[in-house]
Amino acid sequence: MISALMPNFSRADIAFDHGQGAWLFDTAGRRYLDFGAGIATSSIGHGHPHLVKAIAEQAAKVIHVSNLYRVPQAETLAARFVAASFADSVFFCNSGAEANEGLVKAMRKAQSDAGHPERTRVICFEGAFHGRTLAMISATGNPKYLAGFGKKVDGFDHVPFNNLNEVRNAITAETAGILVEPIQGEGGIRSADAEFLRGLRAACDEFGLFLGFDEVQTGMGRTGKLLAHQWTDVEPDIATLAKGIGGGFPMAALLAKERVAKALVPGSHGTTFGGGPLACAAGNAVLDVILADGFLDQMLDVAAHLHAGLAALVARHGDVFTEVRGTGLLLGLKCAVPNGDVQNEAMRQGLLTVAAGENVLRLIPPLIITHNDCDTALTMLETTAVTLSKTTEAAK
Repeated sequence: MISALMPNFSRADIAFDHGQGAWLFDTAGRRYLDFGAGIATSSIGHGHPHLVKAIAEQAAKVIHVSNLYRVPQAETLAARFVAASFADSVFFCNSGAEANEGLVKAMRKAQSDAGHPERTRVICFEGAFHGRTLAMISATGNPKYLAGFGKKVDGFDHVPFNNLNEVRNAITAETAGILVEPIQGEGGIRSADAEFLRGLRAACDEFGLFLGFDEVQTGMGRTGKLLAHQWTDVEPDIATLAKGIGGGFPMAALLAKERVAKALVPGSHGTTFGGGPLACAAGNAVLDVILADGFLDQMLDVAAHLHAGLAALVARHGDVFTEVRGTGLLLGLKCAVPNGDVQNEAMRQGLLTVAAGENVLRLIPPLIITHNDCDTALTMLETTAVTLSKTTEAAK
């Protein structure tokens, strides 16, 4: 008999009762060091007092009013994102997939308004992940996610990641824009080269296209900047945020330059729950923490400590780990054994991680972790590697 919850998730047999900082405690009282952060979502950890207070105070006032009326919390949050980013205007929604759908709609509508209604196609990249809606699994292009859902949604062309020649070859008279992740998270912590991003910007400028960045996983300080592309001199026309934006409260955003944002006039796009008072109270609280003086510098110091420890781990256990990937606290260990085995053994040791493509284990902890948290995680990974080495040797 089917469970009351639909069986579309393979869930570990653990239920968490509460969390504190970078730690989660299950219903049996065991604690786990959370280096998955709800897939890069619990950006400032569990039970953060500032976030908890903001949500509780707002919930006691008003939770939802709809976008038929002004939402002061959304106006404040949008102004803060504009001040801290490339954007001129912001649209709030609920999930990364919804934000990416809005990005594609905005690109198409802006091209149509500019006299190019034929420009509807978006160039995407092999190894990408943009969400689970019908359009976004088509933008992702992974056959595993497409299987069983019929014909792909038309309008997406895929080329190899970090290959500018293939991008330019794919541009046609129907191309509206390009959508790229600065670092492919689900795809295996694969970073876009700075020169590649500059080449995308140049191609978009040359052919009148819009450049879109999917910063759903890379944004909100995860790489040490508010947005990952800020490590380069490349600015997009439009970008998406989600995951860490609400610190665990469901929320997403579409940030855009005026030339794209002005296309979304009343009636062209909308959302019932997006940008509500409660979500935006959470978003403002998270920004308070991330944009505080010295916070991201401290995070980068901790991240460098973790990266160095992971590199040493790879050097000691090349039969289990072969490479460290990523930037800031968006890190990955390329595995020489199945990453699912590593993830499961790490969980037995008390460390929560997330699997990714290319047999990579993602390490994406809350941004508030300490040097001691990193040392604890490294010890757990050391034990994991030793255990798996023995298992592999015994199986020979």
